[in-house]
Order: sequence, then structure tokens, then C-alpha cells
Amino acid sequence: MIFERKALTSFLLALCLALPARLPAAPEIAKDAAGEKPAQAAPKGKEEAPEKAKDASPVKPVAEKAPDGKPAAEDKPGKTAGDVPAKEMPADEAEDEAAAERKEADAGTAVARPVSSDPVQVYGWREMVKIGDLELKLAAKLDTGALTSSIHAEEKELFERDGKKWVRFIVTDPGEKNSPRNRIEAPLMRIAHIKEPGGKSEAREVVRLNFTIGERKLRADFTLNNRSNMLSPVLIGRTTIKEIGWVDPSRAYLADQKIMR
Repeated sequence: MIFERKALTSFLLALCLALPARLPAAPEIAKDAAGEKPAQAAPKGKEEAPEKAKDASPVKPVAEKAPDGKPAAEDKPGKTAGDVPAKEMPADEAEDEAAAERKEADAGTAVARPVSSDPVQVYGWREMVKIGDLELKLAAKLDTGALTSSIHAEEKELFERDGKKWVRFIVTDPGEKNSPRNRIEAPLMRIAHIKEPGGKSEAREVVRLNFTIGERKLRADFTLNNRSNMLSPVLIGRTTIKEIGWVDPSRAYLADQKIMR
């Protein structure tokens, strides 16, 4: 019995001593596996790099443009007027009345403005106005079809005052033989291009003038024009009409009656 226990003890001891010699095999396998993983990943990365470079669409950097901000020579063919930045367009072209009317029409259809409940004065399609401090009264047509107001001007002359451009002109009623002739000087606001019925574009000076209609005193931009062939020497456009009230196209000379609605 004692001999069997000693033999069993010797066997277990030998087994325990033999186990540590086999255990290092597992870490070696793990080490080999870890060493093989980078070796497999490296070729994969080398194979993917050319594919990305091949499939990606070429993107031109901003540096390819010329220093002055203009497109490179290869982009110049096919260039249209829309490619010109707005700041590079001449000021008179940017202020073309036809373009301004289209812009205003688009803005008016896009936004619905609620009608105010406040009383608004009604004016006729034709009223008498006074320009500045002049005692002369001129007939004015209130025209919602025109964007900018206009006034008959004769003997226009551009000059400079304190480094700024001014306009000197004569205001009168060409429809009356003995109409007084009054000389006015006003700062030049801009040069507008107005398209005539024949299709030609005419450059006109724009000045800002005070005027009185009824008891209302306002200030508006007027283009200086030859209106000798028109029924009214003054035209009030809708830019100004929006500030004074409503227009009744069926009546005239309502300003002094102070009709409200």
C-alpha cells in the first residue's frame, strides 16, 4: 500500500515538472500569429493605395487660378457674361432700369405683403406738384408702370463742387409758352440706363429732389429727361408712389381733397 502511494506521488511530481516545458508553446504560437498579422496587412495597404488614386476624380486646387483671381487659361473658352463678378460690372449697367424692374417684380411675387388697416390717402392719376422751393407748379403723372420718377430738364450741365459731381439744369413746363424757367443745382446720384421704345438704351442723370404733392412733402430720385413730347413734365414712379398712398386711375387732382380709404 505504501509502495503504491509513493509510486503515485512520484508520477504526479513528474507530471507537474513536465507541464511547464509544454506551456511555452502557446505563447510562441500567439507571437507567430501576431507577427504574421502585420505582414499580411502591409501588402493589403500597398494594394489599396493605387486603387484609391486611380478611382478618385482629380480635384483642381485653388492655387491653379491666376493670382488676379481670374480662371486659368484652360477655363477661359466658353466664358459668359455671368462669369463676371458683380463688383466688376460697370455701375451704370448694374443700375439698368429694366433689370431693376425684373428684380422688383420677382420680389413682389415671392412675398405676400398684408394690407394695412391704417387709412391711406388716395391720389388721382394726375396731380400738381411743386419742386423744391419753387413757386412753379407742374403737372405730374402718377405712373405705376414706371419704376423711377422723372422730370423735364433742359440745358443740363455737369460740374464738380467740393470734389463731388453735381448737375445744373432748368426746370420748366414745355407745354406752356410762358412757363417760368428755373435753374436748379443738385448732386448727381448716379447714371441710369433707360431703355427707349425703339430698343436703344439712353443714359440719364439721376438727382434727388424735394417736392410737394398736396400737403405731403417728400424727397425722391428723379431722372433728368426731355419730356417735351409728353403730356406731363413730371412723372412719379411707383418707388415714390409707395410712400405717398394709393392711386385711383379713374380720377385726377385728388390731392387737395384728402380722400382717405
